[in-house]
Amino acid sequence: MDYKKYLKFYPNFPIEGVNFVDIMPFIQDKALLTALTKDLGDLCASPNIVAPEARGFLFAAPMLVLCPHVENIIPFRKKGKLPHAEGDLVGLEITKEYGKDQIYFRLSDVAAGKPNGDVFEVTFFDDVLATGGTAQGIAKGLESHKVVVDGKSYGIKVKDFVFLVEIDDLPGRAVLESIAPVKSLIHVREAE
Repeated sequence: MDYKKYLKFYPNFPIEGVNFVDIMPFIQDKALLTALTKDLGDLCASPNIVAPEARGFLFAAPMLVLCPHVENIIPFRKKGKLPHAEGDLVGLEITKEYGKDQIYFRLSDVAAGKPNGDVFEVTFFDDVLATGGTAQGIAKGLESHKVVVDGKSYGIKVKDFVFLVEIDDLPGRAVLESIAPVKSLIHVREAE
């Protein structure tokens, strides 16, 4: 299916020089969202999906229902949005297109997934790949932590990066490929 035709573009939003890629048309049509979600799920190599708020959630959560191999969603949220037990919450600094930010995840959300041997393999999923700063920060942060389940320690490994849209003339892919393979459903250019 030609998903690209459903995208909308808004120049100079949210700041001058940024061409915003609007993916909201995909959640305005049930059949379109269903097809898109299945196609995205087919790209994911891991049963554990890492999804940063907020637009990553829009497509990752339906994967749990529509894609049999997807078994766990690991949400990444802004400060103050994840209730947590002591020692469970991990904060990471990320560099986004618009500047630095903090994002948080819970080790227990990783542990709720399915390990592969001695590691929890995860697929990082988000809506748009631009500079790659969010994905890189989350991947490096995840891989620097261990998860303990029933007294056994597991590493965390990003198996792949999956994006709904990749802006091909920005450096995101080059930034991430040294960590894991990058897969994108739709390719656009910054000037579109």
